[in-house]
Amino acid sequence: MKSEVFRKKPIGDLLKKSRESQLKKTLGAFDLVLMGVGAIVGTGIFILPGTVAANHAGPAIILSFIIAAFVCTLAALCFSEFASSVPVTGSAYTYGYIVFGELIAWLIGWALLLEYGLAVAAVATGWSSYLHSLLAGFNIMIPNAISEAFNPANGTYLNVPAIAIVLAIACLLTIGVQESAKFNKIMVFIKISVILLFIVVGVFYVKPVNWQPFMPFGIGGVTSGAALVFFAYLGFDAVSSAAEEVKNPQRNMPVGIIGSLLICTLLYVAVALVLTGIAPYTSLDVSDPVSYAMQLIQQEWVAGVISLGAITGMTTVILVMAYGGTRILYALSRDGLLPKSMYELHQKYKTPVKNTWIFAVIVAFFAGFIPLSKLAELVNMGTLLAFTLVSIGIIYLRKDKSIPSGSFKVPFFPVLPIVSFLLCLFLLSQLSIDTWIACGIWFVIGLFIYFSYGKKHSLMNKN
Repeated sequence: MKSEVFRKKPIGDLLKKSRESQLKKTLGAFDLVLMGVGAIVGTGIFILPGTVAANHAGPAIILSFIIAAFVCTLAALCFSEFASSVPVTGSAYTYGYIVFGELIAWLIGWALLLEYGLAVAAVATGWSSYLHSLLAGFNIMIPNAISEAFNPANGTYLNVPAIAIVLAIACLLTIGVQESAKFNKIMVFIKISVILLFIVVGVFYVKPVNWQPFMPFGIGGVTSGAALVFFAYLGFDAVSSAAEEVKNPQRNMPVGIIGSLLICTLLYVAVALVLTGIAPYTSLDVSDPVSYAMQLIQQEWVAGVISLGAITGMTTVILVMAYGGTRILYALSRDGLLPKSMYELHQKYKTPVKNTWIFAVIVAFFAGFIPLSKLAELVNMGTLLAFTLVSIGIIYLRKDKSIPSGSFKVPFFPVLPIVSFLLCLFLLSQLSIDTWIACGIWFVIGLFIYFSYGKKHSLMNKN
């Protein structure tokens, strides 16, 4: 039993499979940077800064962003080494298969499905809120009963806009990754322009007195805030799931992963500084804090533009995270751990159409019935677990002599991977007990599927 569940994949076999892949290699470094920015900049910059500042960190939210960015940067270095050494779709799942064996790889893949699936659902609910706000500006009202998460006590039963955007993105992903990348570029340029507009306009209305007290909840508030705003950085790991569709992955994967993370960190810190400088942190516990700040300084037209930018920004997050989720399903089914139908490609589009729609329908259900607050912490849990294992996995990867030369290497080895591992564990400890219980239930379901189906049908049985 032990030898079966911890059997590892030879790197040579994976590299051969990558060379023989039917997925088209169309993405360059610039595409990957924009894909990363598209995945990262969304809910984290348009919603989280307000709620986290008001309830956890105060103006010191900028420190929360910097701490979370530091942890993500270390994890990003580890992802970059894996992605350039073994450019195979599947992200952390595939890396786990190499260094830890099948069972741990399955659990990582299962954690990533939790991350990508709930991230899409969470962002879709935020997208719906900003759409509601934008349409209200044109006196177009969507009834609350069908535009909010399920809560009969408040008279809300279904979030139709959230469901609609998830299914629309599924249609786009069905057509192909290059077409999706073109759409993503346009959306990324729009939302970056909107964010820069907020910073340029808002900086003239900053009142330094609003930054006092700077750390009202103490250092504990800053660290718990870091665990929450970690959600704002999710997405750079989705870039690594595109490895089989990237030209020259040894060079382009690290550029895409680290470049997108650095750009987003600068934007987050700038927005947080301006936001808490315009409005007292105690007033920012609203669903659209960036638009709220512009309304506060009577810049209504900017607030309207920001609502539009938030909608486009969240659209790209949904696109890239949904893409990552479908490619994890593709990798799991290709290895026999899930049914083969998840691995089949459309004859014309060369995309996994069946798994895209199965993923989209399930995620749309969560987006339609569960509010954002219930989703965000679970997303962080799945991500941090994957980051923890990838960080420590680099130490085992370096021992494998079959890896081709020329790939990216984490500097200051093995110190940085170990520090990344410990920091991820620390942020995990900051999450609530309810999140740990819910995540435990998710993994029990995953273990049941593995031992009842995956273990029997794994392609490793043939070896």
